[in-house]
Amino acid sequence: MATRPRRILKLDKAQARRIWLKAQKLDAREPFGSGLEATAAATAHLGYVQIDTINVVERCHHHILYSRIPDYRRDDLAQAQSRDRSVFEYWTHALSYVPTADLRYFLPAMKAHRAEPKRWASVGGREETRKLLRRIRKDGALTIRDIDTDVLVEKTHLWASKKPSKGLLERAFYDGELVISARSGMLKTYELMDRHFGWEKRPTPASERQIAAYKLDRALQAQGIVSLDSICHLDAPSKKAVGELIAGRVRRKELVPVAIEGAEKTPHWARPETLEPVAPSDEGLVHILSPFDPLIIQRKRLKLFFGYDHIFEAYLPKEKRVFGYFGLPVLAGDRIVAVADLKTDRAARKLLVQQWTWLEPEPSAELRRQVDEEMQRFERFQLG
Repeated sequence: MATRPRRILKLDKAQARRIWLKAQKLDAREPFGSGLEATAAATAHLGYVQIDTINVVERCHHHILYSRIPDYRRDDLAQAQSRDRSVFEYWTHALSYVPTADLRYFLPAMKAHRAEPKRWASVGGREETRKLLRRIRKDGALTIRDIDTDVLVEKTHLWASKKPSKGLLERAFYDGELVISARSGMLKTYELMDRHFGWEKRPTPASERQIAAYKLDRALQAQGIVSLDSICHLDAPSKKAVGELIAGRVRRKELVPVAIEGAEKTPHWARPETLEPVAPSDEGLVHILSPFDPLIIQRKRLKLFFGYDHIFEAYLPKEKRVFGYFGLPVLAGDRIVAVADLKTDRAARKLLVQQWTWLEPEPSAELRRQVDEEMQRFERFQLG
């Protein structure tokens, strides 16, 4: 007997945008409440919060949380990392804050790195690393500034250090022997992982199948509608295992195949309950987003859903830039309406607009007022 072709639900881009914004918690002003608990809840929901070194405006990990927590305080993230230990730092598609509850899914990657270091910053042999670990075990947590015995070397990478001990610290970090127990700007404090978390015994490492399920579920929660590319962003080796899980869930009707307008040949999926009608976002709700925000970082997906092609231009020559050195997309309701190239002048305590580009030909007076109001709030955050 011939089997009937599986029905694929078709979504226009407006519906797809609403679902993604709801999953990203950008459709409400205060989706996680306030205070320390909101920081932990936002990180847990998003699955990761990317860290970046660029400091033109507030660093992106603070910026991403601020976009979802109106009264966000930088100290809340510091407390979550150092005192409550509800988040830790590790590599997802980039160095990120990750919920500590998810640490077991990263233990196999740490073990693999011990066997075969792959990070560009990881240098030195095991004996050198053991010597460093003995020092930390005896004297306590330290930063790179506490090591003054280095003979400086030439850099081998743009982001490398002239201090060999930095590579040793990075290696022990990616090996899962050290954890970043505190951070002040880009200055990291390293502590023994087991001592930082107070473990007598480490959590049981997740299996490969459990890790694949974790990546799928994390994406479904934070993206609403997913594709293999969006689940496995910069992680192509995971696609086979994740694809097999998706196929099984579709057979069990736990996931629904979705075709998005303009990308009908690219498979997408969602949970049935996610596809319930979503009301349009309030057009008066404006967010000035980081270029490393989870909504922005996956450029192809952003272009498909929003029709906006974001280019990070900081590394381009000035004459080739369109939106400016550090363009920040401006989201109003469910539309990206402008790009603002901003810079914080901390000495003068001002937020400088280097360049402003409206993406809408004739923005209304009301939209201009709403965006200006959000710019003032954003400036207060920058200088607070």
